[in-house]
Amino acid sequence: KKEGHQKGGEKGEKGEKHETRTNSVGTSNADFPSADPSMYQLDITLRRGQNLAARDRGGTSDPYVKFKIGGKEVFRSKTIHKNLNPVWEEKACILIDHPREPLYIKVFDYDFGLQDDFIGSAFLDLTSLELNRQTDVTLSLKDPHYPDHDLGSILLSVLLAPREEQREVTMLMRKSWKRSSKFQTQSLRLSDLHRKSQLWRGIVSVTLIEGRELKAMDANGLSDPYVKFRLGHQKYKSKIVPKTLNPQWREQFDFHLYEERGGIIDITVWDKDAGKRDDFIGRCQVDLSALSKEQTHKLEMRLEEGEGCLVLLVTLTASAAVSISDLSVNSLEDQKEREEILKRYSPMRMFHNMKDVGFLQVKVIRAEALMAADVTGKSDPFCVVELNNDRLLTHTVYKNLNPEWNKIFTFNIKDIHSVLEVTVYDEDRDRSADFLGKVAIPLLSIQNGEQKAYVLKNKQLTGPTKGVIYLEIDVIFNAVKASIRTLMPKEQKYIEEENRLSKQLLLRNFIRMKRCVMVLINAAYYVNSCFDWDSPPRSLAAFLLFLFVVWNFELYMIPLAFLLLLAWNYFLIISGKDNRQHDTVVEDMLEDEEEEDDRDDKDSEKKGFMNKLYAIQEVCVSVQNVLDEVASFGERIKNTFNWTVPFLSWLAIVALSVFTIILYFIPLRYIVLVWGINKFTKKLRSPYAIDNNELLDFLSRVPSDVQVVQYHELKQDPSHSPSKRKKNNPG
Repeated sequence: KKEGHQKGGEKGEKGEKHETRTNSVGTSNADFPSADPSMYQLDITLRRGQNLAARDRGGTSDPYVKFKIGGKEVFRSKTIHKNLNPVWEEKACILIDHPREPLYIKVFDYDFGLQDDFIGSAFLDLTSLELNRQTDVTLSLKDPHYPDHDLGSILLSVLLAPREEQREVTMLMRKSWKRSSKFQTQSLRLSDLHRKSQLWRGIVSVTLIEGRELKAMDANGLSDPYVKFRLGHQKYKSKIVPKTLNPQWREQFDFHLYEERGGIIDITVWDKDAGKRDDFIGRCQVDLSALSKEQTHKLEMRLEEGEGCLVLLVTLTASAAVSISDLSVNSLEDQKEREEILKRYSPMRMFHNMKDVGFLQVKVIRAEALMAADVTGKSDPFCVVELNNDRLLTHTVYKNLNPEWNKIFTFNIKDIHSVLEVTVYDEDRDRSADFLGKVAIPLLSIQNGEQKAYVLKNKQLTGPTKGVIYLEIDVIFNAVKASIRTLMPKEQKYIEEENRLSKQLLLRNFIRMKRCVMVLINAAYYVNSCFDWDSPPRSLAAFLLFLFVVWNFELYMIPLAFLLLLAWNYFLIISGKDNRQHDTVVEDMLEDEEEEDDRDDKDSEKKGFMNKLYAIQEVCVSVQNVLDEVASFGERIKNTFNWTVPFLSWLAIVALSVFTIILYFIPLRYIVLVWGINKFTKKLRSPYAIDNNELLDFLSRVPSDVQVVQYHELKQDPSHSPSKRKKNNPG
């Protein structure tokens, strides 16, 4: 693809990926005057494109269109795949101050994982339009670097009219469009959720099995392949399989399906190249509209622009949607509805739809004494409610530090060990939203039907920030389903930020790991002191215990010892001698501000130095993550036995009791025989089963000490009690 095409759209649209985008109904990102009678409304219908320039190797393009006014993006169309004569028929409603600003139309070829290619651009002089009259316009696309090239044309229907008589409708529309600029760095745009009426219509489960005969990208004739998936703005990335052309992944990813007609999953395969830009191996697409629902499809997808194929299992499942409503509607106080939900998750239906573990309802009532984020001493707060990959948001209450939202959010629970996150932001016009506060609430710690005031925390959830939020939460779940789900892999989040190198975080993880290692070292010193007779009574007692245990030892005593440890810690807790300490070093880390990647091209020496620097940084991040994993593993084992999460401790007691009974009554050789037969025949019985370790999956649900601190509920300031609640301060 020609370098000139990349330069044609403002340096190849290098900065376009960081620009503000709007939702598909096309409402503007512009800074509207609140009551200016000279405001104009521009209604645009993007009809189609004709004879667009080809930018892909197959002689086609995947075109989409951007509209700009005054340097601000006000609308982006959907992408039409593999078509040089696309038909959009999309409508946009744009509010402008004055028609003197021309409308700038830019067309791009979408390349997943790569830089989108510039196709062409055109201007529309709005002053040439007749007011209150719809006009059909055909615009020829041009590239400033290649003015003689024929790049095709775009057909529009436009209507320009004064907006004075429809300002009330405008104010209602503002609540739906001003989200898109707030979360530019997140994979799932909140505006998309709003545009789809906050509902998703099903789940697409994709199991990545393996790759076959992939292209060799390294000098040794092999590759380090990984796969990226994208459905709309939902993204996943697989693990890296080193040094192979036939990788085995066995990973599962769940996407939310918002469109009735399905969608297209973009799949790209990459070779991991440490310190350099990853190499592109190939791509393919899965058209969901061609697949039947409630059925698992095995697909062998040949890679385009590369070699080899991918083997996938794809299942489309209809599911009850997450939803949002007003407080006066759809409440659990409706006794009939509550009875239906209780019946749905009753013990009698424990084996019906194992993925549907429970039901969560969150009432976001109000907040008080929020931080003033604007120069006027006010804020424009709105709330984002998240449960794993489900994300919903409230409307914005303008110029208010004590907003009332009175909204109800409902979610399906797939893992009872999930954490509900409620974040308050300040809407800030064209810039990204300002963070005001956040709370993280484990579902198992929720007390049903109780309205509580939660003190808002900082971004790291380690300390308080200004304000409280009032929530009322109900959780209904099936305990058997929840227990079984505990032994399965956790759901991946596709909106998690990538780990960044932090000196404070690296130090904290080192201290945590050192603490775990010191526990083992101290235990070894304690045992060694018994052999040295430093304390004769202790050594004598240890000697007698050693003789008794070894003489009477049976295998069932191992889980029995763990049971006794759990019982002892439980006795200490109920007797008021709780010795649990989550004294993890939680320092105030420097808040890493989001930075846009708008670097210009540097000279080759500078690039070489930066590549080396990135390679060193990647190694440091890996060390930082390994320290965190090792420390978290030790802390999770400790927190299992000290009843940090009672549900998990009781589940451990049940499992250990079963193991004790089995080991007591059944000879060990029979147990090993059954285990070996299961392992050897597992692939024969279920060739595409995802390998997992039930013990590690269980431990992944136990919070580490850092998570315990993050989930700990802060005490409310007495001045924020409901009895001293102040009235809202309207703008």
